[in-house]
Amino acid sequence: MTDDELKQLQDSYSRLREDAAKTPAFFYDALFRHSPELRRLFRDDLEGQGMKFMTTLGVILAKLKDETAVASQFQELGRTHASLGVLAPHFAPMEDALIDTLHHALGKEMTPELEALWRKAFKEIAGQMIRRGSIPNS
Repeated sequence: MTDDELKQLQDSYSRLREDAAKTPAFFYDALFRHSPELRRLFRDDLEGQGMKFMTTLGVILAKLKDETAVASQFQELGRTHASLGVLAPHFAPMEDALIDTLHHALGKEMTPELEALWRKAFKEIAGQMIRRGSIPNS
């Protein structure tokens, strides 16, 4: 990922966080629309979980080009998700929910090019979590 691409992601993430109170709720609503069966993996306090998700996403985006800086985070996140029963295939609806959330928050600013960048970044993040956290396929 180029510096310019990373800056575009970080800038759009900043705009996403401007409505931080509503963004996580929209994300989880979108996730459960895509895959209602995943609801069982989450506690009832989605607000707290959502804020943690948004914060973690920001930290990872800030350091995405420096794999050594986030390697332990990927491993910890992966292990935590695996311990909760998350499987590798669950990341696809999570990606779609994130994209839905970005479209909702950014409107016309969410161009096809920016969507492609987010999908690329999400696949990198998810792949790292799956590999480093030993998340099973099934």
